[in-house]
Amino acid sequence: SLSLFRFQSVWSRLWVLGQMGASRLDLGRMPEARFWKLCGSGSGEGFTPVPNTQVWAILAVWDDEETARRLTEESPVYQRWRRRSDDAWTVFLGPTSARGNWSGKAPFAAEWPAPETANAGPLAALTRATIKPSALPRFWAKEPDVSRAIGLDPNVIFKIGIGEVPWFHQVTFSIWPDTDAMAAFARKDGPHARAIRAVRDGKWFREELYARFQVLGSAGSWEGLDPLKITERHAA
Repeated sequence: SLSLFRFQSVWSRLWVLGQMGASRLDLGRMPEARFWKLCGSGSGEGFTPVPNTQVWAILAVWDDEETARRLTEESPVYQRWRRRSDDAWTVFLGPTSARGNWSGKAPFAAEWPAPETANAGPLAALTRATIKPSALPRFWAKEPDVSRAIGLDPNVIFKIGIGEVPWFHQVTFSIWPDTDAMAAFARKDGPHARAIRAVRDGKWFREELYARFQVLGSAGSWEGLDPLKITERHAA
């Protein structure tokens, strides 16, 4: 599950900043959450080095969808964040493929059988990387062009850039209507393809992970709407 929360007031933003430490204790005492991360977000199209102090995220891995839905609804940490937030939206994801590591672990390992409808939309893509300090200027010099490209893509349903440590730990998350739309953006020649080649040639990442998911459903709303139920492009 990926849960996004928006905190608009200064006081609520200060509160959630403190929760980046305090909520670790809650999640650490929740054995059903087999893997979890608390993340901030980027501004603009979401994939930028400028932090967005309003939007924060909890990513968690559960044994099954029922557990994910129950605990993101009932557990104290999620309830507390929802009460304080102005927007709260959770998307539930079934992993269909994954390679690489996150903090030395493979959180989306193929322990779940791929759903029979794995190629049916909507689908989500998540990429995560730890950027080498020596590569930071070159990586972030490429990022604005990539952000503009995904922002202009008519097929992307939702997109956000999140991360654990600003500038060094980058996560990109996007939802697409189907595999063709996702593949067309990833493979077409343009800023994204050039950035991928530069990353590979320069070995900019210390650790990386790429995963795809079937979107199983969602709960809550974002700016008063469920992004999965609207057809226009949506940014965090």
